Amino acid sequence: MSLAQTIEQRLSQFNPRSLELVDESAHHIGHEGASGGGGHYSLTIVSDRFAGMTQVERHRQVYRALGPLMQKEIHALAIRALTPDEL
Repeated sequence: MSLAQTIEQRLSQFNPRSLELVDESAHHIGHEGASGGGGHYSLTIVSDRFAGMTQVERHRQVYRALGPLMQKEIHALAIRALTPDEL
């Protein structure tokens, strides 16, 4: 299973209406985090489960779902976590 598939699988707990994961690692070649093997990603996830949460709470939930991937496989993650009403 690819890293992208693993990320999507871990985020499936939010029952996302949409999920877009973009690997931006190629833009960070030579960056210290890239040399350690960790990728740079941009994530947009839309879920009803984010209703009533602040942006900080949403980000914490995403980081919690990704767990140990944030220690090595993912060096940087830009998150847009939205409810369907926020589109």
